[in-house]
Amino acid sequence: MDLTTDEFILDEVDSKTGVDLRQYSKQVEAELQRIEQASIKDYIKESQNIALLHNQITACDSILERMEGMLSGFQSDLSSISSEIQTLQQQSVSMNVRLKNRQAVRSHLSQLVDELVVPGVMISTILESPVTEQEFLEQLHELNTKINFAKELSFRETLACSDIQDIVDRLKLKAVSKIREFILQKIYSFRKPMTNYQIPQNTLLKYRFFYQFLLANERTVAKEIRDEYVDTMSKIYYSYFKSYSGRLLKVQYEEVADKDDLMGVEDTAKKDILQFLSLCMSRNTIFTLGQRGAILSPAELEGPILVPHTAQRGDSRYPYETLFRSQHYALLDNSCREYLFLCDFFMVTGNSALDLFNCIMGKTLSMFMKSMSTYVSDCYDSIAIFLCIHIILRFRAITAKRTIPALDKYWDTVLELLWPRFELILEMNIQSIRNTDPQKLGVLDTRPHYVCVHTRRPRLLASIITHNFSLQVEVENFVLKMAAEFPSRRDQLIFLINNYDMMLSVLMERAADDSKEVESFQQLLLARTQEFIEEILSPPFGGMIAFVKEAEALMEKGQLDRLKNEEARITQLVRGFSSTWKQSVESMSQDVMRSFTNFKNGTSIIQGALTQLIQYYHGFHKVLNQPTFRSLAVRSELINLHHLMVEVKKHKPNF
Repeated sequence: MDLTTDEFILDEVDSKTGVDLRQYSKQVEAELQRIEQASIKDYIKESQNIALLHNQITACDSILERMEGMLSGFQSDLSSISSEIQTLQQQSVSMNVRLKNRQAVRSHLSQLVDELVVPGVMISTILESPVTEQEFLEQLHELNTKINFAKELSFRETLACSDIQDIVDRLKLKAVSKIREFILQKIYSFRKPMTNYQIPQNTLLKYRFFYQFLLANERTVAKEIRDEYVDTMSKIYYSYFKSYSGRLLKVQYEEVADKDDLMGVEDTAKKDILQFLSLCMSRNTIFTLGQRGAILSPAELEGPILVPHTAQRGDSRYPYETLFRSQHYALLDNSCREYLFLCDFFMVTGNSALDLFNCIMGKTLSMFMKSMSTYVSDCYDSIAIFLCIHIILRFRAITAKRTIPALDKYWDTVLELLWPRFELILEMNIQSIRNTDPQKLGVLDTRPHYVCVHTRRPRLLASIITHNFSLQVEVENFVLKMAAEFPSRRDQLIFLINNYDMMLSVLMERAADDSKEVESFQQLLLARTQEFIEEILSPPFGGMIAFVKEAEALMEKGQLDRLKNEEARITQLVRGFSSTWKQSVESMSQDVMRSFTNFKNGTSIIQGALTQLIQYYHGFHKVLNQPTFRSLAVRSELINLHHLMVEVKKHKPNF
């Protein structure tokens, strides 16, 4: 049969331990009953508490149920509030738009009302206050604003505009009348003698809005004022510069260059030496560059203009270019100031500004051009023309730096006048040199010719030769033609060296040391100097020099033995040199110093000659030291080379 689990266990335990399991089971069951009874007693004992807990739980369930109802109601209320908030938001946005629209309308209406109202302060100020008062200027700005606003409203056909139109028009007419009277009075004040017109100009600039107001509201009056200003200033500038130019001419040098003052024209009136020197002294300032070139330095170029009556009191006289500089610097200064005033006060720019400027300065500029044309057509002072050209170029650079185009056309016109005349004078000088006949120049002299030595002509050469190569070529050709008139080569060389040295010294004062012109004359001078040294060494030492050259040529070919039978010749050369060299050197030195006007140049030639002599004597020693001549007894009579050098130094002049 089937057994329960307990029974099975009991049986199993029983089989292993041999204990009575049934008895043990009964004990356990009895214990369980006892515990159950005890628990029941405990429950009965705590029955009140359990009942109280039950009641509390029931109460909590009731409370929670009510809370659930409340929360459900609150949730329903929140849903309702959210809907109301959305409604309020929509209402707020709508109200905000309406508020902005009303504010915009209010702003426009407020501005319209303000512009339509003409304050009593404006009326009284425009009618009664002087135009120079700051309050008048402020109210004029306000009036201008109202006039423009009224015009704008009239275009829109706003009916309210008619309420103020009459008052605004009356105020405008009154303001125009007062401004016209004020500006014309300032313009008329320019016409008073000895008036510094810059002062009323500066006053007008302070009230430049007056003209702007007239230009915007009464163009007829604005044109009247501008025309009156142009007419007044045109006459003032013309009168001033005409008077100033006339007074400047009174302090110009009385001596001026004429058509006979060319480089190749013979000074026939100067045959008497005293008369010649006197005339040179009087014309020195006309033809000498001297300090005339300083006019182009920044200090003098932009220096104060000449005051003619002051110069007259001091009996001062000036070359044309100084007067030209003063005249045109005054023109430059006044023109720049006037152009800026026109642009600022009359509010013009570009071609309009240039046209207005030309209306004022045109008559003055025409007078300048006419005066210059008269002078230039009869001018033979190339230095003055040359300096005037550079003055204009510098002034043109100044106006360009100031960004003032007012005188650009005038500068170009002046240059177009000056350049052809300058080139013509250069060509005339070139032609005069080319056509010079040496046969008609009187007694020849090895000293520098008057074409080169006359004070005016080297300076002229220095200032223009670097700008015209043809002139340099003609001067060189002229010197060569003159040299050819001398019968001896020695005198020809002295003449060439003196003239080349003179022209080179002048050129180096005005040109760079490495310029082509300086280099050309240096090469010519060096070549003729070397030839002259050979020429002056030939009479006293020609035999020795010829022997050295002949022997050196044979040495190069290995044929020196061809001279082994020249003992008598060599003996004569050695003894002749030893006995005469000192006297020959002394005589040669004196002769050289008498022949050259430039002591420094003469000294250089003597030193070169002595150096060349030592080199030849050194070559003489070298030849006689060759095996072919070592047996010659006369070798013992040769002067020691070092001793010769020491002795030669004693004969070098100290200048």
